[in-house]
Amino acid sequence: MHTLCVKYEYLVLNMEEMGKIADIPPATFESVWAALQEEERIFKEKIAESDRERREAEARFDREMEKSRAEWEKRIKKLEELTGSWSYNHGSFAEEYFFNAFENGKQNFFGEKFDDIAKNISNVWQGVKDEFDIVLYNHTSVALIEVKYKAHTNDIPKVLKKAETFRFLFPHYKDCKIYLGLASLSFYAELEQECISQGIAVIKQAGDAVVINDTHLKVF
Repeated sequence: MHTLCVKYEYLVLNMEEMGKIADIPPATFESVWAALQEEERIFKEKIAESDRERREAEARFDREMEKSRAEWEKRIKKLEELTGSWSYNHGSFAEEYFFNAFENGKQNFFGEKFDDIAKNISNVWQGVKDEFDIVLYNHTSVALIEVKYKAHTNDIPKVLKKAETFRFLFPHYKDCKIYLGLASLSFYAELEQECISQGIAVIKQAGDAVVINDTHLKVF
């Protein structure tokens, strides 16, 4: 009797489940197509969401990069300003130091006695422009002195060109003898030797004095 009851309950449950299945309408072309369309819509939404997230991430990255670049450029500009100011101050100090030394009794050198002295003389003519740190004059000769806080051998070609550009920019001195000098608060052996071989006066600081080596001078 007990076994019959169990079988009866199992049969009733199976019939209920089968009834539920029977309630599901049979698949048609339209229902299958609608299901596929829904799947495609969901897929497209996921793709669109993924693209949106990617674009937002790229936009955030671009903003961060732009911000970093702007900050970097700001720092570089500040550094350039500080470096430029530092270089200008040291260069101005060197020019003032050597100019005062020449003005205060050192105009008799290069085998010449110079009557006048000027600094920072510049001119522009026919597209040629140049500036001369210290210039000494007399009726027959001109001494052009390039001043550096810390000179380098790379400065020598610029010094040599000074004679040519001075004659071009100041033609009333074209027949004068021109002497060249390089003044620096810091000299090293290679630089000094190159000046000597090129016929340029070596003008340097030695303690509280200015020392001039002009025994090797050339007339330009």
